[in-house]
This record gives sequence, structure tokens and C-alpha cells, in this order.
Amino acid sequence: MTAIDIGLPALPARTPVRRRTRQIRVGDVPVGGGAPISVQTMTTTLTADVDATLRQIAEVTAAGCDIVRIAVPSQDDADALPAITAKSPIPVIADIHFQPRYVFAALDAGCAGVRVNPGNIKKFDDKVGEIAKAAGAAGVPIRIGVNAGSLDPRLLAKYGSVTPEALVESALWEASLFEEHGFTDLKIAVKHHDPVVMIAANRLLAERCDYPLHLGVTEAGPAFQGAIKSAVAFGILLAEGIGDTIRVSLSTSPVEQVKAGCHILSSLGLRPRKLEIVSCPGCGRLQVDIHRLASQVEAAFDGFPHPLRIAVMGCVVNGPGESREADLGVSCGNGKGQIYRHGQVIKTVPESNIVEALLDEALHLTSDLPTEGDQA
Repeated sequence: MTAIDIGLPALPARTPVRRRTRQIRVGDVPVGGGAPISVQTMTTTLTADVDATLRQIAEVTAAGCDIVRIAVPSQDDADALPAITAKSPIPVIADIHFQPRYVFAALDAGCAGVRVNPGNIKKFDDKVGEIAKAAGAAGVPIRIGVNAGSLDPRLLAKYGSVTPEALVESALWEASLFEEHGFTDLKIAVKHHDPVVMIAANRLLAERCDYPLHLGVTEAGPAFQGAIKSAVAFGILLAEGIGDTIRVSLSTSPVEQVKAGCHILSSLGLRPRKLEIVSCPGCGRLQVDIHRLASQVEAAFDGFPHPLRIAVMGCVVNGPGESREADLGVSCGNGKGQIYRHGQVIKTVPESNIVEALLDEALHLTSDLPTEGDQA
């Protein structure tokens, strides 16, 4: 995506040095081995409802999702997979629990990946050879997912609770079963609802293998709480170079999960930024309802196709500086707003016209730039 040059000195890039891993391919999306960190989510529709599932996949794709996972708990869901994979615009991973036969159905249906949780698949160890052979023949990677809710009972008994060591040992044990059959096209996830446990587990796992890692704070919670927990955990690990694909698990729509994931990556310089609104929290110096104004600007620019940074500031202390540093900005006071473009004041407008003025300037500034769809 084309960035907007506002004519100011660029800050030196300080993106993390990525952990070295082998690379797998989930459909046309590379994971690990230095590939860009991908964002995933999971559909919440009944998979057997093909139309509803495809609509939701289209929605998350538009929000920036790279890979989508769908649950396959029944034969009806398995039967729906061919129609879904044929029309999905992004690679589909089948999420399999309890029934190994659905793994083979997913491979036959053209799924780009399969997620298994060995801890809750009956007699999983006895099926590894067949699964490895079928996945290898299809060129489809397997994700081994271990989390607090379905840790291998043998490891739970050994450690007494869900510890980082238990999560990692379970994941590496199941990976070794695939390795015995010559299958190493694997991705591993060790997830926990507690960010501290999740961080420790992923650090330990990163030391003990070179498989690409899927990061997730599982059952993170409602949108506000869960986004904070995920951002903390992902931020720490990604800043250490750990993590190759992410899913923000929030009790909200998959679209919001994807948006949160994209924002986390762009905040770390690991994904090109899209629209970013810089706004002040408010204080006793304000002469404008900054919360309402920021919300109005956010709504007006919803879906804007260019990566602008827009500053919405409420007083003369930090307002001018932040507005100059943004692509576009407004510094408010006395019922008016000074509009900045390219770091310079270009006009002063009444408070009631601020949103319209910013939108007009944004359209003018980006009129000659291709949109994301045009670039594709």
C-alpha cells in the first residue's frame, strides 16, 4: 500500500529481528521463514450453512484477514467443506476435534490447512501415520494446537496443572509423532488465557524447535479486556521476534478480531499501516468535546482506502505538534479548528465543519493515489 509522504524526516525503522523458522505454505500464504506475519480468525457461523459461512469469510477478508479457520464438528460440516474452499477468497483451515475422520474429509475437500488438538482426539496417536501420509500427499500443513482447555491428559497428570512446560511438552511430543513418519510441514500453537503463561510457553517453545508459531491468548475475553491481553502478549513476543501468524480471540465478531490483529501488527511496524487516528485523551484545558469529535472523524473515515495518519487534538499544548506530525490534523480551541496538511496550517474552520474539512483534504491529498484494490 502506498504511504503518504508528508515531507518530514522519517524515523529509523526498528522492526524486531525475527526468529529463524522453517516455512510452510497455507494455500498461497507463506508462514514462517521470514514471511510477513499473517492475521487469522475463525468463523462463527454454522459451517454447514455454506452461504452464511462464505459471507462471513468475505467480511473478514475485507477487514484484512489472511487465513480463516472454520469448525468441523459434524459430518454436515465436513460435507460443506468442498463448496466453501472452492469459493473462499482466502485459504481455509479446517478445525478438527474428537474425530480423526474429518481430517481426511478436509484434505479431500481442498482445505489449505488442518488444525488438530491431539489432547482431545480419541486414539490420535494411532492415526498419526495415516494423517501424515494423507497430508503429505496433499501438500497440506498441519497445525498442532495445544491450549489450557484441552491439554493432553497425560501431561496434565504429570505437571498437575496447565504450566508452560506442560503445554510445550505436549506440543513437541505430538510433533515428534509426525516427525517419526517424515512429516514436518507443521505449525505449532501453545495458547492460554493468561498472557503470562502464554508468553512463557511460547518463549520456551521458540528455544526448543524451529517450527513456525501461531500466537493466541485463547479465550481472551470481551473486546476491551481481550484486546488488551492479546496486545500485551503479542507485543512482547513479536518484539522478541517470536511469532509467525496471530489470531486475536475476542468475544466479539470475527471482523473485530481481524481489525485488532491488524492494528497490533501495524503498531509494531510489522504490517503497513492503514488509517490511523491520533487523538488526545482529554483534560481540563479542552475547549471541544474531543471524544465526540474523534468518534465523528473515525466514523467519517471508516473504510478509507489510504493509509493516512490523522491527528484530532483538543488544545494548543500538544495539538499543533501532533497535527504537524500527522498527514492531516486539526488543533481545536475557541470554537474553531486549525487544519494541518503536510505539516502546515492551511485553514481555520468552525468547530462544526472540522470533520467535513478533514475529509475534503484527505480526498484532495489522495486523489492521485491508487486504492488497495487497484494495486491488487
